[in-house]
Amino acid sequence: MSEKTNSRWYRFLSSSFLVYVLAVVIALALGAILILIVGGNVGDAYAAMFKGAIFNYDAKSTAKMFAPLTKTIFFAVPLIIAGLALGIGFRAGLFNIGGTGQVLMGAVAAAWVGIFLDLPPVLHLLVALIAAIVAGAIWGWIPGILKAKTGANEVIVTIMMNTISTLFLAFILTKNYWHRPGSSDPRSPVIDANAQAIPLLPKPFQMDTGVIVAIVAAVFMWWFLDRSTWGYQLRAVGANPNAAKTAGMNIGAITAMTMAVSGGLCGLAGGVQMTSTMKYLVSGVQATIGIDAITVALLGRNKPVGTILAGLIFGAFKAGGSVMQIQAKVPVDMVLILQSVIVLLVAAPPFVRWLFHLPSPDGNARKYVTLQADKPSDSSPVVVRHSVPSTASSLQSGEQALRPSAPSCASLPQEGVAINSDETAGVATQAIEEPLIATVASLPRDDGSESALAEEKTERKEGNNE
Repeated sequence: MSEKTNSRWYRFLSSSFLVYVLAVVIALALGAILILIVGGNVGDAYAAMFKGAIFNYDAKSTAKMFAPLTKTIFFAVPLIIAGLALGIGFRAGLFNIGGTGQVLMGAVAAAWVGIFLDLPPVLHLLVALIAAIVAGAIWGWIPGILKAKTGANEVIVTIMMNTISTLFLAFILTKNYWHRPGSSDPRSPVIDANAQAIPLLPKPFQMDTGVIVAIVAAVFMWWFLDRSTWGYQLRAVGANPNAAKTAGMNIGAITAMTMAVSGGLCGLAGGVQMTSTMKYLVSGVQATIGIDAITVALLGRNKPVGTILAGLIFGAFKAGGSVMQIQAKVPVDMVLILQSVIVLLVAAPPFVRWLFHLPSPDGNARKYVTLQADKPSDSSPVVVRHSVPSTASSLQSGEQALRPSAPSCASLPQEGVAINSDETAGVATQAIEEPLIATVASLPRDDGSESALAEEKTERKEGNNE
């Protein structure tokens, strides 16, 4: 690789981090245009969002100035946990779209423990969260085992499970024992105080033990994927299921296990939502956590640190969106537009690189998503010549080392291949080496001399005469 591509500046320009930053910038720029279209003030709108999500410089006390930051973290916690959950499934090549149902079932289980059990403080909260994990794991294991045993598509099954969980919640809320005393509203009583999350900071800050749960979940994901045997097998199946099966891995068991772990973490997100945010069971308790978690996982590239940062960004949008609507009179739907644009751009890094003329991380200084890279350049080409291998000489030179400077393959033209000498030499080398590797067993190295060709023609004539 050239000295240019080894520089720090080049590595920064070709990094994925810059793509993510530019995606957020583009989304904010597009949001500014839409705010102007609806007649709003861009400065007031974004200032209100900043004051509601990061730092309220108009507040009269220091505590109230920094309170919005804790509100952002508070809203981000369930998104981070659910994003970690779906990221595990994505790393295994499984599209767990059932986060909504798994979050809901986790919330129902935590609510049941919080309402109907009488346990001491701390223990009551732990049991509620464990029940949420178990409920979510079972709800995720069902699509996993169906896919493993019958080949059922996990996307369709998880979407149907979302509907079943929603109808299940509506059903139990019709029962009197789930209602508040003296009320027929479809809403449960508030969970016991011992089952509620423990505040870590006093008012007006919003931070409780849910933050600790999110950090533990992130550490678990890192350990599970990068340090455990199950995680190694999970990543292997996600990278190449056929190779993993050939290596002796049980694809069905790994699929069911992955969906169960993913569902368990989604259930934990529902448990945190119940014990920390809602504290009672009502229709729509899952909110949009299951859907937003998909975008959080994609934005975080299914990595623990990236998912945490993505969750904080979306938590800031959620915390600042309501303030923006109240103070700047900008519809809160603008937040959804910003989130959608960010996801679209993060899902298409080549487009962002092309838009800003950024280098690609593979070493090519200008690799566009258009067909310009395939067109010949003005620089002088280098011709790499190679010949058709000889049968007789192949038997004698089969154990010799292959020299990439003069490869031999019957599938390559005899006249040569023209490549760009300063930027695409690596591409031409790959184009020559790939078919050579594929046929190395049957086409060993030949010296490429004219005498070898003549000898091969002579042998063919003698064979015909015999």
